[in-house]
Amino acid sequence: MSTVYLVRHGQAGTRDSYDSLSELGSRQARLLGKYFISQKIEFSRAFAGEMLRHQETAAEVGAAYTAAGIDFPDIVVEPNWNEFDLDRIYRDIGPQLSMADAGFRQEFESLTEEIHASGSSPEARIHRRWMPCDTKVVLAWMEGRYSSQGETWKDFRNRVAACQLTIRGGQKDENIVVFTSAMPTAIWTGMALDISDQRVMQLAGVLYNASYTVLRVREEQLQLFMFNAIPHLTVPELRTHR
Repeated sequence: MSTVYLVRHGQAGTRDSYDSLSELGSRQARLLGKYFISQKIEFSRAFAGEMLRHQETAAEVGAAYTAAGIDFPDIVVEPNWNEFDLDRIYRDIGPQLSMADAGFRQEFESLTEEIHASGSSPEARIHRRWMPCDTKVVLAWMEGRYSSQGETWKDFRNRVAACQLTIRGGQKDENIVVFTSAMPTAIWTGMALDISDQRVMQLAGVLYNASYTVLRVREEQLQLFMFNAIPHLTVPELRTHR
């Protein structure tokens, strides 16, 4: 039986440049590495999605191990751990949803104006909040209510679930770390708990940056042991969701 630590990336950049860690995000990830070391947790394998924020989070955790003189495995890049493409969903579904839902259209216009007014400042609240129109457009995508040329929710969920295949075949009772995003973590948690897609989205919405979730894998079975843990983020200003 393998123990899998699913690590959500540290705080990312602004909405218009999201795929990289902020200064705080790098600190969160380094603190996580130091915490793992303090708990004498060593990993035999490490995976990460191919997104920059996944790679940078992995690098910070690995650097903490290197600084402590402890071996850390080479990162295996696995694209199936990538997050869904929110920008693509907005491009494909946003205009259709705007025509059907005046409330969404107003919310989306306000979001766009606030992003523009922020001047890409990482401190602006609009970059750190999940807005109602975000929820509406993602739910529309998950439910397949509008046409899209991108990845469907079903395809996304299936590719994340298929990551089990890369986890199998290792050492007995090994620790594996995976650097990914909120929704893949929520999907695996949902698989362990056998819950609905809408519940999965709710799980993704509460995940902290640089949190870790622990599952144990035995053949095709997943058991949840810990969810959204942040013992390394000891003060409120270190705890972020976006």
